[in-house]
Amino acid sequence: MPNTLFPVVSLSLLLLAGCSTVDGPAPIPLSASPQDQFFAALSSHCGLAYRGALVSSDAADADMAGREMVMHVRTCSASQIAVPFHVQNADGTWDRSRTWLITRNEGGAGLRLKHDHRHADGSADAVTFYGGDTANAGTARMQEFPVDAESIAMFRTEGLTASVTNVWRVEVDPMPRRGTAASGARFAYQLSRANRLFRVEFDLSRPLPTPPAPWGWE
Repeated sequence: MPNTLFPVVSLSLLLLAGCSTVDGPAPIPLSASPQDQFFAALSSHCGLAYRGALVSSDAADADMAGREMVMHVRTCSASQIAVPFHVQNADGTWDRSRTWLITRNEGGAGLRLKHDHRHADGSADAVTFYGGDTANAGTARMQEFPVDAESIAMFRTEGLTASVTNVWRVEVDPMPRRGTAASGARFAYQLSRANRLFRVEFDLSRPLPTPPAPWGWE
């Protein structure tokens, strides 16, 4: 994802600081691009997990209403962040099939969101690694990812024609420094298209114990 206003070396040091200092991440330089700031904000939560819930009311997601949900900023590097999304089933077991991957594109060509979907045995789902690239600079707290051509082709092959206009949005507040208020800080994941909205939000003020690895990432 773009490096033009923020050298890779500086960002790498920032990401390491965000994952290791007890005082919280170092301030993000004002000269950083919105996408650099966004990437650093998400990286500031590296290693932490948070509880969330479905906040949209689309009838298609009625079975997920009220379910326990956890997102975990599991791995971070200067080029990619992996965020597993765990959902508790009605019987108390957990669906650990989903991992969101946010990657910095080579050559400063924006950010990319892909969905890694696995079965419980670790094998890839028939519909996996779909997503898209950012079409604009976004903001330090929000990035949008319109569906890419590769994903559109896969959706059509799998008969998921309603998904060919998907736009995903990810929102995140950075980890506050020690002594500052964290109330209201959140992470959000949203999918939208015509007549469709799916949105989950997570409270970033109260980290949870680390969940098990997502399927296929053990």
